[in-house]
Amino acid sequence: MAHIQAIRGTKDILFPEINLWNMIERTSYETLENANYNEIRIPIFENSNLYTRSLGQVSDVVQKEMYTFKDKGQREVTLRPEGTAGVARAFIEHKLYQKSLPQRFWYCGPMFRYERPQAGRQRQFHQLGLECIGSRDPRVEVEIIALALSILNQLQIPNLTLEINSLGSDSVRTRYKQALFTYLESYISSFDTEVQDRLKKNPLRLLDSKDAKIQDILQNAPSIVDCLDNESETHFNSVCKFLDSLSIKYSINPSLVRGLDYYNDTTFEIKSDVLGAQDTICGGGRYDTLIQSLGGPDVPAAGWAMGMERLLLAMPKIHKINNRTLDCYMIMLGEKAEAYSLIILQELRGLGLKVDISLSHSSLPKQIKKANQLQAITCIIIGEKEIQKEVLILKWLDKREQETIALSQISLISDKVKSYKKNSKQVIPMKETLE
Repeated sequence: MAHIQAIRGTKDILFPEINLWNMIERTSYETLENANYNEIRIPIFENSNLYTRSLGQVSDVVQKEMYTFKDKGQREVTLRPEGTAGVARAFIEHKLYQKSLPQRFWYCGPMFRYERPQAGRQRQFHQLGLECIGSRDPRVEVEIIALALSILNQLQIPNLTLEINSLGSDSVRTRYKQALFTYLESYISSFDTEVQDRLKKNPLRLLDSKDAKIQDILQNAPSIVDCLDNESETHFNSVCKFLDSLSIKYSINPSLVRGLDYYNDTTFEIKSDVLGAQDTICGGGRYDTLIQSLGGPDVPAAGWAMGMERLLLAMPKIHKINNRTLDCYMIMLGEKAEAYSLIILQELRGLGLKVDISLSHSSLPKQIKKANQLQAITCIIIGEKEIQKEVLILKWLDKREQETIALSQISLISDKVKSYKKNSKQVIPMKETLE
């Protein structure tokens, strides 16, 4: 009988690669919690109209990529393709706008899009994101950009660049769409049916096209920066000024529109050239009208998201992390020793050590070999003689040394192992963990 395999576009995350995921999550948690962002956990599936209303009917996500189905109650639901809409829905549903604003949230978890699987892009993928809801102050965009760069720098992501743009207000975008459509209309016969349809529904979506011919045509297209009204221009200039004050380097990219329809004014992407053509590692911006469009009050907001799989690809090939190896591997020789085993096991685990126990009755050399395979730091060996003397043998595997410790002083093992780990951090080759 054929064995069942994981569905295409999904991936099991195993040890020791999971340590790298944990490191990203710990780094993000510490950075964002210190900035007073609170974790939020939203459902993995939502009513489908949450995404069609927020992301835009003509966006690629809605038209091609969403996992949508009817449940047994005939309700149309969708596996979440991104996190912002769900956070906005929770903000409205729980009336968080009645609390002190702004409200700051961060999240981390799986998202789902039906795309062609490739390196760093799965159909079930994982995003780390944040949302700052309740302020139009331009310092918000600069704060969240600085937080993203802080996380990426702590993870040693190389060759980072920041691109920013302003999409202006709704009225600005309406005028610019018309100007862009008028410019592109003369080329419409050279576009395929799909591009023609996109041009008619939302010409802004052509700005981030990867088609070289379209990009050539856009070289002389009007720029949205030239269409900004005074309010949007002042806001964007303030963002640039605050970025300058933090010495954050950036470039203005007038073609940067992002793929979702809810953005206005500031948009940005952080890129790393180690990812090749698909070089965006973090993207976000301001979405001042999303909350109101979903039935909430008129509350501005901004946020970003970064793909964790792409983070892993961009991390250095050799990355130093504290690989949580096995602290102690217990080997019991004889029935009397086995009777003591669970008591000692529980005591050591209660002291904060990672401990496993041999359930094998094979020879001592074979059990020590198993301890080495498990990357144990120490072996605890107890036999008949040790029980009589009320001691145990603590064997240091890498140093090939051993010492005797009284059963009444088991806490010494914790002290010794923790001191050893503090003075020696292991290096995990990324290429071994990600293949």
